Amino acid sequence: MPTAQEVFGGGLAVVTGAGAGIGAGLTRHLAGDLGMTVIAADVDAEAAHRIADELGERVVPRVVDVRDPDAVDRLACLVTDEFGPVRLLINNAGVEQFGYLWDVSPVNWQRVVDVNISGVFHGIRAFLPGMIAAGQRSHVLALASVGAVTSVPLQAPYIMSKHAVLAMTECLHQEVAEIGADVVVSAVLPGLVESDIFSAAGGVESGDIAAAEEHRKTMLAIREQAISADEAAETIVAQAARGEFYIVTHPEVVHAAMAARADQLANHRAPAPHRSRFAAAE
Repeated sequence: MPTAQEVFGGGLAVVTGAGAGIGAGLTRHLAGDLGMTVIAADVDAEAAHRIADELGERVVPRVVDVRDPDAVDRLACLVTDEFGPVRLLINNAGVEQFGYLWDVSPVNWQRVVDVNISGVFHGIRAFLPGMIAAGQRSHVLALASVGAVTSVPLQAPYIMSKHAVLAMTECLHQEVAEIGADVVVSAVLPGLVESDIFSAAGGVESGDIAAAEEHRKTMLAIREQAISADEAAETIVAQAARGEFYIVTHPEVVHAAMAARADQLANHRAPAPHRSRFAAAE
């Protein structure tokens, strides 16, 4: 099987949400270990420049809001004109949301949809045509979640968005195969990885505020069991290099969730009461 160095070494990568969490881990691995030039795109200018300062000239910071299709289009044009064809596109930017679904404001709902779903679409639409036209083997990764194959109360907007990302990526995989393009499409389903996504998650301004914040505390507590972003990045990129479609950071957890989901659907069962697969008692 090819190694990550053989597949990606020295090439050009674009990572959205590159300033923190898995995005930062991916940027460090791609630039620091594989010698790639990485376009580190993030809506947070300080975070984008911080990761670039950490890693040096191989990382090019770009301030981009993935919710804005024109901004992502401009990024794609600038990258192609200045650096050439993209070998690896990682649509990683994402946000969380806590609270009972009926308590979530339309603004917070739309934020999740715009970042987590539309942000992936904008990245595909802006970059993929050029990657196909280049005629060289390239890879597109979309960050879903173990949540893409399960359901969790008090996180409905986020879970919904990750189901959508997985479905979008599965469809894209079929479409790329249909036209015979030399592009490998993969969906990444991480388990718990060190990040600030839970602390930065949206809450609710009315309704059962206490329930939303209690759920945040629960997620922050189990975050202590998370693997590092650097460890996750190495695992993700190694599987991408092997051409795997479903990329996972926690095989036992994610594969069990997949099996449970398949069993639930096959047997027409309603979702069972939720208990985190990451809970310490398990």
